Amino acid sequence: MNTPPPLPKVDMSLPEWHDLSRALRRLDAARSGTGRLATAAGFTAAAVGLFTGDFAGASLLATAALSGVGLATLRLWKPDGQQKTVATVLYLAPGASLAALLVGERIVPGIHWVEALALAVWTLGVGLVRPARVARRMMSPTPPPAPATAQDPADELVDDHPAARWWAEHVAVKGGAAPGTLLEGIERTGERSLKAVIRSATPGRPVPNIDVKDLSAAMDIPEDLIAIGPVPGRGASVRLLKVGQQEDARDPASVWASRIAPLAMPGTVLISVRSGRPAAASDGGDQ
Repeated sequence: MNTPPPLPKVDMSLPEWHDLSRALRRLDAARSGTGRLATAAGFTAAAVGLFTGDFAGASLLATAALSGVGLATLRLWKPDGQQKTVATVLYLAPGASLAALLVGERIVPGIHWVEALALAVWTLGVGLVRPARVARRMMSPTPPPAPATAQDPADELVDDHPAARWWAEHVAVKGGAAPGTLLEGIERTGERSLKAVIRSATPGRPVPNIDVKDLSAAMDIPEDLIAIGPVPGRGASVRLLKVGQQEDARDPASVWASRIAPLAMPGTVLISVRSGRPAAASDGGDQ
């Protein structure tokens, strides 16, 4: 008889149900609050029992009812075993010890320091250790913590420039042209041009690849007027952004026509540029 080959191991991760997790956290908080109220009620009943035994019967019935209902919800649909037995004993410990204290106060009327000390020990022990909550945690898993809220890059801005704020609200958002980035070091380089530094919002992580086409659509600026490159002397966590026709990238003839000629020499045109070192003037011969 041929033995079938073993099945391959498959690792699966179940998606988290956020609504269910939220409901479990609320239920756990409600149980914790109910336990605190029950402890306060037990302390009040035992404190009253130090002075009078008229309410001992009602207090015992209430203690038994609360312990029974809580124990039923603890053991319901849970498999049997040693852990279930230990959890049951822990859950019944506060109610049983309170019942013993109430019975003792009923049998021995009047205020006695032993009863007052026992009440103080019961209150501190139950309030700090919380055996019933420990028992429930043994039988039920701890609810998942609330998901951490992702911090908006706009809240981390180190530059108050309006362009940086606009970048954080329109470009650095999820689904934007450059998510998880910040814009800083903004410098105007001309009438309609600027340069800035794009920084990753996560320290030590590189700036993601930015599609100039997406950035052009977000900024409503032609693609050929947007350039993204490395920052000299820096790593991949920052990138240099240039927008518009940079003054240092314009040819001398254009600079002359737009900046110099209209003010200093109207009507002139720069036709050539000679670069080099001028020859030293001679005074008539070698000395």
